[in-house]
Amino acid sequence: MRIVVGVDDSAMAEAAARRGIDFGKRLGAEVDLVFVSHIPSTVLAAMAGVPTVAEDFATAQRDAVWKRIGPLMEGTKARRVDLEGYPPDALVAHAAATAADLIVVGSRGRGDFASLLLGSTSHRVVNHAHCDVLVVREEG
Repeated sequence: MRIVVGVDDSAMAEAAARRGIDFGKRLGAEVDLVFVSHIPSTVLAAMAGVPTVAEDFATAQRDAVWKRIGPLMEGTKARRVDLEGYPPDALVAHAAATAADLIVVGSRGRGDFASLLLGSTSHRVVNHAHCDVLVVREEG
């Protein structure tokens, strides 16, 4: 069994990672924690297409994610996976390529405004995944 967990640097991604790792332990499943680096074309245009600025931005984003999520992986067999592209599509593609049985995502990552601009990752994953999807909701 394989579980794919979508992560970013949000509190909801941390909750999803915790849930995915916990399910992995309980079920004896392999767990892939997947971060997808995505710089929208509007941001790239604002950066005037300067590759080093875009690369620095992507590196800083990736570092922030693994600084938050990395400690959750300690003492587990969870695997870190870094991808590039549109996050929901990359998660679904990775899950299909690895024959995952479950995808775990947070209900909200970057927030309402980013979801308005970029679309909801959880909504797109639920509608395009080949396997079951668990959407971890906010507590409280």
